[in-house]
Amino acid sequence: MVNQFALHPKSIIRDTLALILAGGSGTRLQSLTKWHAKPSIPFGGKFRTIDFPLSNCINSDIRKIGILTQYKSHSLNTHIQKGWNFLRPELGEFIDLIPAQQRVKDAWYQGTADAIYQNLDIIEQVNPSFVLVLAGDHIYKMDYSDMIQQHIDKGADMTIGCIEVPLEEAKQFGVMSIDNDMRITEFAEKPQNPDHVPGNPERALASMGIYVFSKEFLFEALSKDAAIPTSSHDFGKDIIPANISHKNVFAYSFRNRETNEPAYWRDVGTIDSYFESNMELLSVTPDLNLYDESWPIWTYQSQLPPAKFVFDDDDRRGMAVDSLVSGGCIISGSNVRRCLLSNNVRLHSYSELEDCVILPNSTIGRNCRLRKVVIDQRCSIPEGTVIGYNHKKDAEDFYVSPKGVVLVSPEMLAKRQRKLDIVA
Repeated sequence: MVNQFALHPKSIIRDTLALILAGGSGTRLQSLTKWHAKPSIPFGGKFRTIDFPLSNCINSDIRKIGILTQYKSHSLNTHIQKGWNFLRPELGEFIDLIPAQQRVKDAWYQGTADAIYQNLDIIEQVNPSFVLVLAGDHIYKMDYSDMIQQHIDKGADMTIGCIEVPLEEAKQFGVMSIDNDMRITEFAEKPQNPDHVPGNPERALASMGIYVFSKEFLFEALSKDAAIPTSSHDFGKDIIPANISHKNVFAYSFRNRETNEPAYWRDVGTIDSYFESNMELLSVTPDLNLYDESWPIWTYQSQLPPAKFVFDDDDRRGMAVDSLVSGGCIISGSNVRRCLLSNNVRLHSYSELEDCVILPNSTIGRNCRLRKVVIDQRCSIPEGTVIGYNHKKDAEDFYVSPKGVVLVSPEMLAKRQRKLDIVA
């Protein structure tokens, strides 16, 4: 029998519900997630991290989307309400915010699988044939319809999006072993000795945290898992290992359509990965092309004036080189090299910034020197501040990452100022 969905590709997408997991506490991002959910963290100057999976859904023509929230979700909720309310409910389209509501038990979400399980009644109301589960804090551009089509073609119960990574890096991910038909034969969560890709001993197949489920299988698997008291109720630790031996579980390799090389995908869950992913945007031809009109990244945009550069004296010149400068920024007589400036950043005169990521609504005082620094939102850097040149000294007041990125937050600055006031 010919599969009806194979004949009508658009019906594949229209019959898919996307659920974006956006409730993680994001503790590895340190103070960046002190007041904000991880998916609402600014990225790339004018975006939020959740804009990337949401844009992928819209560009893939997926118009039934639920965002599962839990921790510190106010800024995320506000962003979605302001910038993502353009779908048409009368056409069956929606982007719904779904907070943790303790529907089935007196507890918050206990894991990725439990987050979906606690919302099975909502899935039942939508009644999709396929459920696409996404993370809200990954940076990439992907046409999900290709993955869903493979899921159908192979008669899969579950399909896992995956990407090839260097073998050493694979220890941070869930790693799959596959046969020649992409069927998953083994799955190990953060293994010390990851299995390599067939034919390439230097690379492993890592899970991207992207899953396609047939609805009936999803209900069955989650219900069984919920009844196991010892389960951590996680897709990687529990659902996948429990089903690969007797269900049709396949891997989908995420690759660049033009080059057939592994496509761009980044997990920005640590300060180092967050910094590096932002800095990658500054290259002449970045792997993540934000200027691609065929696959735009949508977001809520504040109404801001253009970026402004003022003063052109020999000792005070407002300039930025190899940098991204967002709307509302004013660079007043300071030098900026290899930096990403988010909306409404103000730089006063005689300062020098190198390899920095400055988040929205921050101000840099006069005669500051900053190097390899992430400045959190709404920071006011005092005149004459030097950060990034002496990590031992930086660590007294700020967070210094394993790779030497210095994170500065308003709370850290306030604590530092109190200490200086006592000394004075």
